[in-house]
Amino acid sequence: MIVLHGAGAGFGLPEISPFVTKTEVQLKMAGLPYEKQPARPQDSPKGQMPYIDDGAECIADSTFIRAYIERKYDVDFDRGLDLAQRAQAWAIERMIEHHLYWSLVGVRWVDADNFAKGPSHFFDGIPEAQRDEIRASARKSVIQNHLANGLGRHPADEALQLADRSLMALSVLLAGKSHLMSNRPAGVDATAFGVLAGILSPLFPSPLQRQLHRYGNLVTYVDRMMAEYYPEHVWQCSVAA
Repeated sequence: MIVLHGAGAGFGLPEISPFVTKTEVQLKMAGLPYEKQPARPQDSPKGQMPYIDDGAECIADSTFIRAYIERKYDVDFDRGLDLAQRAQAWAIERMIEHHLYWSLVGVRWVDADNFAKGPSHFFDGIPEAQRDEIRASARKSVIQNHLANGLGRHPADEALQLADRSLMALSVLLAGKSHLMSNRPAGVDATAFGVLAGILSPLFPSPLQRQLHRYGNLVTYVDRMMAEYYPEHVWQCSVAA
């Protein structure tokens, strides 16, 4: 039995972390039995989530977990895609994870009101005497990473323009299909779903969320993916919209 270590449900989502969501959806796509356990980033071999335990094997990072699943369990998440489509899917994943994801980080961690509603509660279990200091230090570290990524160097309106280009690209790519690459799910759909659902979280209203709502096919795409892979979760996205 594979054990998936993740953040758990929160923010109106079945899983807080888009990267844990990616791995969990890929496990569901593969039809592999697994159990999920809560964890902290510092518990992971790479200091980040997700990571999985599979017998004696411990693998961290969603991309390397995917490669492990494909190799060990003879799963091809891109089955049916030709070589060019596989290359496009890889490029799209990099756009989502290394660009659009950081827009989501800005919404959750840089925006003070959203931080107070969401990520600040990650530190509620810390003894009161140290809580505020550790909370502020963690937020400062994330903001510095957001700046180092490059997106945080732009004024808010310019950063939104850049994020919108990625949203538009995904919307155009999805046009006329049920999934990004074809009418069947591929590995990249797990990645896109995790980040787009995170942006649509009803807890965090933002200009980025309003921009995403302009792309109706992306909103209904998230609704379909949520219904398919988390049918037990009460998803408030469409109601909030």
